[in-house]
Amino acid sequence: MTDRHQLTAADILPWAEYAKDRAEHRKRITALKRHRRVEVGPYVTFYFENFDTMWLQVQEMLHIEKGGEAQITDELAAYNPLIPKGDELVATFMIEIDDALRRARVLSQLGGVEETASIEVGGERVAGKAEQDQDRTTAEGKASSVQFVHFPFTKAQIAAFREPNTRVILGLSHPNYSHMAVLSEATRASLAEDFA
Repeated sequence: MTDRHQLTAADILPWAEYAKDRAEHRKRITALKRHRRVEVGPYVTFYFENFDTMWLQVQEMLHIEKGGEAQITDELAAYNPLIPKGDELVATFMIEIDDALRRARVLSQLGGVEETASIEVGGERVAGKAEQDQDRTTAEGKASSVQFVHFPFTKAQIAAFREPNTRVILGLSHPNYSHMAVLSEATRASLAEDFA
């Protein structure tokens, strides 16, 4: 059985095989992602990652860039850290603003926003930890529009999260962007599967 916490070269389909069923693969993962997407406030959307979403990301990078075997190692190194390891949730969150001038102004005021992400479950707060691969806030305090965050859970917090109809709140508490969203039951149930 495949280790669902880490992709290996053995999990990756050859270019031609993936290309043949690409539309089906993308359709399947798009359906999965539907319950793994959460909007928090007017500009931020969290996309919770897992083995399947990262598998598609790697396959797509290989499909588009056609780097072959030589590219696989780099893609696995880039995307494996975003696969939950069984006691965490992992999300990419994007600050999405269409207007370029407004986007630049807002991002210039959101330095450190990645450090303010949290999930509340069972009355306890799970603080997000920003991915450490690179700084996503400049020295001038400008945030990147793409952030990666890990939410490490205790066993008790995992048990609470798994309970059907548990109220789970995802939020950001930055002084210039303080918003929260209650996860739908479908989203809570989908994310609960990452704790395995």
